[in-house]
Amino acid sequence: MKKITYIGLGLLMLSMGSCKKYLSQVPDDVITVDKIFASRTNTESFLANVYHSLPNELRQRYTGQDDSGPWTASSDEAKYTWDFNYSNNMNTSTWKKTDGSVETYWNNYYKAIRNASFFIQNIDSANPMELTTDNKRIYKAEARGLRALYYFFLLRTYGPVPLIGDKVLDINAPVSDLRLPRATFDQGIDYVVSELDAVYQDVPATTTAREQGRITKGICKAYKAEALLLKASPLFNGNTDFASLKNNDGTNLISQSFDVTKWATAAAAAKAFLDEFVPGTYNLYTVSDPDPFMAAYESCRDVVTTDWNKEWIFARSVSVNYTQYDRTPKHVGAPYNDQGYQGAGSLGATQTMVDAYAMANGLDITDPKSGYVATGFTDFQAPFDFKLRTTFNAWVNREPRFYVGITYNNSLWLNQLNGSEIVTNFFYNGNSGRSQSTSDVSPTGYCVRKNVVLDGGDRGALLLRLANIYLDYAEALNESAPGSADILKYVNLIRARAGVPQYGTGTGSLPVPANQVAMRLAIQKERRVELAFENVRYFDTRRWKMAENTDGGAFYGMDMSKSDNTFYNKTLLETRVFRKERDYLFPIPYNEVLKNNNMVQNPGW
Repeated sequence: MKKITYIGLGLLMLSMGSCKKYLSQVPDDVITVDKIFASRTNTESFLANVYHSLPNELRQRYTGQDDSGPWTASSDEAKYTWDFNYSNNMNTSTWKKTDGSVETYWNNYYKAIRNASFFIQNIDSANPMELTTDNKRIYKAEARGLRALYYFFLLRTYGPVPLIGDKVLDINAPVSDLRLPRATFDQGIDYVVSELDAVYQDVPATTTAREQGRITKGICKAYKAEALLLKASPLFNGNTDFASLKNNDGTNLISQSFDVTKWATAAAAAKAFLDEFVPGTYNLYTVSDPDPFMAAYESCRDVVTTDWNKEWIFARSVSVNYTQYDRTPKHVGAPYNDQGYQGAGSLGATQTMVDAYAMANGLDITDPKSGYVATGFTDFQAPFDFKLRTTFNAWVNREPRFYVGITYNNSLWLNQLNGSEIVTNFFYNGNSGRSQSTSDVSPTGYCVRKNVVLDGGDRGALLLRLANIYLDYAEALNESAPGSADILKYVNLIRARAGVPQYGTGTGSLPVPANQVAMRLAIQKERRVELAFENVRYFDTRRWKMAENTDGGAFYGMDMSKSDNTFYNKTLLETRVFRKERDYLFPIPYNEVLKNNNMVQNPGW
């Protein structure tokens, strides 16, 4: 009787009617093949195991737990105080190809791919008394869709990777059969797209509330658009900096010739998603309020905190949540529920990110007409507050998304318990300053505020929402058909929801960007702010081939050594290092290169 020892995480018991049960119980990790597919419970449990490898980005404090990434603090958005967080290695370019954090995603996603392929190969033989033909068809498609997503996650992290296809590699096979070369990047994306197209045919358009987090038609089309956008982007579309990245037979693994039709294909994929699913299946999330600024603030705040609202396309269900602790300042002296294990505030926003938010009039703070004032103080009532507070002028009259994203000095905290009035003070001797802790403290004088909720318990870990696809479409269309009316339409839909003046229309409208280059910059700025702290910026700056400029050099924050108004002087936080040749991609884990003479390494590693 053949036994299967699960690759990766142990078998997770579930009722397929509830993704919460998918992720809640762990039985023995050894079971016979015939027993897996003899019962509905075991079959569904195996599929749950495949789902469990989806990344839980709410656990980024400990990089790699539940496949969480270093993405937020390894971008120009933020920094962790804690030295153990792997993002600090990446930001100084001291990370190595032998590091365990480098191989985590490679190992875990390939294990998930193997488990998915094993399921796909065996589900048709499942007990017909337990599972109907339709059950088998849909379950097989879900596993196939997950396998495609795991390849996509590998591709965006490591670049070109080996494609195993439907095979389940036998570890007892001759070594020569296991030494697979890397497929080209375009072949990898084409495989992901073809798999998602096939899966689309067999999965439902929607799920019930109890089944949220399972593969649907919308997820297939949305990730198809994401994959094609990546393929079209400068890092992988005619990037001669990667001319040396070749297989042993001389095959270039990255396209060496720019192809504008890749952008057109990406635009068409995004438009196909929008035409089929919007409005209806998915809509931009909005909150009604008689004050338009408050409506915008609440909409942009709640879109990421309200689980499974109609803007969410995909998320990992019922996931352990560390964001409450990481993003809540220390607040010494406040009621216990607002500090201690719920508050460290060790994920700080960089000054670079703070300065990226526009003023309320939609203009950049560098624009002389914006009204931005870099010194002094004003009595100002923030949208999350109930009264005026003395506020540093640099933080006065900013756009609503600034107040969603940033906790700044002397701001009212989000969560007020027991009738308290908790105000964050980052001064050295303040309730969240460095005199209170050397580790549970912001490194920058700001905390990331976005995606903090009152209850820090398990919740959905958002992976993709409709705003991503709107901006994907606008970007791809600007690169393939500059001047198309849809470019402004979809950028302005995002800005209107955010309470920011639109381009060329509406009250206080801004001039329409003059040409393709200006529009490209506008779209990049919009993505940066709208999708801030959602694990998008890291991949955006890399696929745009600008990370050498955005992620290296001097980074600033407030002067947290001070307990007077000199705190507000911008102070050098660190000088980051980004090595152009190598830091755009993760290295292939060193052990993989050692044991596979067909596995070529990424440039610079």
